Amino acid sequence: MNYITTTYAAEKWGISPRRIQTLCSERRIPGARKFGGAWQIPDSAARPMRLPGGKKTNRNARPLNVLSLFSGCGGMDLGFEGGFQVLTQSVNSHINPTWHARRIDSQWTYLPKTRFHTIFANDIRPAARRVWTNYFSRYGIQPADYHEQSIVDLVKLQKSNRHVIFPAQVDVVTGGFPCQDFSIAGKRQGFESDKSHEGTARDSDTPSIESRGQLYMWMREVIGITKPKLFIAENVKGLTNLNDVKEVIERDFASVCNGGYLVVPARVLLAADYGVPQSRERVIFYGFKKSALRPKALAALSQAVINPLYDPYPIPTHSSQGDAKQRLLPFVTLQTALGGLPEPADASDLDQKKYSQAKYMGRHCQGQTEINLDSIGPTIRSEHHGNIEYRRLSADHGGKYAEELAAGKPERRLTIRECARIQTFPDNYQFVLPARKGEHSVSASDAYKLIGNAVPPLLAYHIARRLEENWTLYFK
Repeated sequence: MNYITTTYAAEKWGISPRRIQTLCSERRIPGARKFGGAWQIPDSAARPMRLPGGKKTNRNARPLNVLSLFSGCGGMDLGFEGGFQVLTQSVNSHINPTWHARRIDSQWTYLPKTRFHTIFANDIRPAARRVWTNYFSRYGIQPADYHEQSIVDLVKLQKSNRHVIFPAQVDVVTGGFPCQDFSIAGKRQGFESDKSHEGTARDSDTPSIESRGQLYMWMREVIGITKPKLFIAENVKGLTNLNDVKEVIERDFASVCNGGYLVVPARVLLAADYGVPQSRERVIFYGFKKSALRPKALAALSQAVINPLYDPYPIPTHSSQGDAKQRLLPFVTLQTALGGLPEPADASDLDQKKYSQAKYMGRHCQGQTEINLDSIGPTIRSEHHGNIEYRRLSADHGGKYAEELAAGKPERRLTIRECARIQTFPDNYQFVLPARKGEHSVSASDAYKLIGNAVPPLLAYHIARRLEENWTLYFK
């Protein structure tokens, strides 16, 4: 990470050095740090947007520290950090006026930084670490904060009393524990997974707590070690209709620290309801540290039906057709999401140039359909094995975009950038990366899997802002 002085930043942005110091004090420049009594600013930092309506930042509000598990390429982490661009039609300012989102133009809107700050991340995949650290350096987060080890090994090291792995002063733990064993697209082995915690074939024929399908128990261990005020766990919708898996996980999470956490009933969220142009559904678990809650919040969150004031789940902002009475906007279509992207042959963005070359195999196989630009997109899968959906099929294969085909545009599958847009990653989030200074390269195949495994950043931002706005309502 390279840093610049407040004087240089002032010249670069056309404002006074004193104003730069004020912005640093208000924590409005991500990654700014004080060294020797002087502020230093990441050279990749952007000038903070003006706060509309005279909104002031509470200088005394310290950052809320987030420990991220099963981080992948950082969809949940980006949502919790904030400070990125999304489609203008994805933001409903009538329902979320306190976001103070800044409209850049008709296509793009900037979502401000939140109070949350990631201090620890973890995943076993080298490609995930490379992509994550490449992007999150702009927040002043160092590569050493991303731990490329199994959560099982990290917990064992911490409990050996020879290593301090997990940081102190953790406010929030997040984790999208592995979902392959619960997904309807997989074998649905659930707790009986035949994979180890490292993703390889299990040595023993008998499932154990170290099996991939039970890694949420190791997230539970981390919660017991760090004792955050709050944790959020995420997984696929398929988990909710696989025997009593959801209820078992809720009970296991609630039992951590001798029953010290209140786990509210998990709920399935449809990403399209929150401005994400995708039919993705995810189940979200919340756990609140009972001793940290205000008495009124503890009572409210303990009810079978939670008072809307205390409900931690974000309020939907979109619906299939929109609803003027409810102030809901219509779903964001792929036509809007992919607008402005050139064809791969004409692109300078490497992620737009790259796409799967897997041949068409017939409609009976997964991923052999053409997207509908007038609707939301399909769920971007992590285990597509090269069969990502088509942006455009040929006429022989039933392609419907006659004008595009007549213009000579070829049959092809969705590009990396198109998948990232459908997931609401900003265009400056790079996925395909060459090898550099001993760092692993990230291939197009890696990129598809990382994007498909991620939580849509915009959905995560909804979750984060709802919690941020209710933080003092919940906690002492």
